[in-house]
Amino acid sequence: MKYLLSLIVNISKIIAAFGIAAGVTLAFVNVVARYAFESSISWAGELTIYLFLWSTFFGAAYCFKKDAHIAVDVFLVKTPPKVQKLLTLIALIVSAIYVAAIAYFGYQYVLLYIDLGEVSVDLNIPLWIPYLVVPISFAFSAVIIIYKIIEVLKTPADKLKLKGEADMVLEDFSTNSEDLLKEVHKKTGGML
Repeated sequence: MKYLLSLIVNISKIIAAFGIAAGVTLAFVNVVARYAFESSISWAGELTIYLFLWSTFFGAAYCFKKDAHIAVDVFLVKTPPKVQKLLTLIALIVSAIYVAAIAYFGYQYVLLYIDLGEVSVDLNIPLWIPYLVVPISFAFSAVIIIYKIIEVLKTPADKLKLKGEADMVLEDFSTNSEDLLKEVHKKTGGML
């Protein structure tokens, strides 16, 4: 299971990074071509949109692993450990059901577009290809969340470390404080 999780997380990270980098590069090249050479790449806009969509959806899957999604944890961190564990499990189970349902219905949607045989306007590719992002990325998210459920179930309530956003910032600051202080000193000329 850990190998599968690692593979899914790495694939999500690579697709998200590639999608955003390629999308920005393509958009930049198209703008330069349009204004400098008065000629644009006709399919660049559509491909840029697809690249950004894939980047966003796979980035969201990656964020499940890093606990980077927005969460209202003010109430949760004030409760006893057993209640925290129970509420965390409920939230994870609801999330798993939701993303699994989106993956399933996204798959059904892709099958519909395969049957319809529709193609994109500028790229002239079957539309089901860019729409594959929904079932694949949400299935990845479901696997990551299921793994998190298993982790929470295995961990005793008093050992469960739930981090709020403030905790993550403080943790990041404590691990990088020396480098951060050096950078602040360099940029401010020692005034801070």
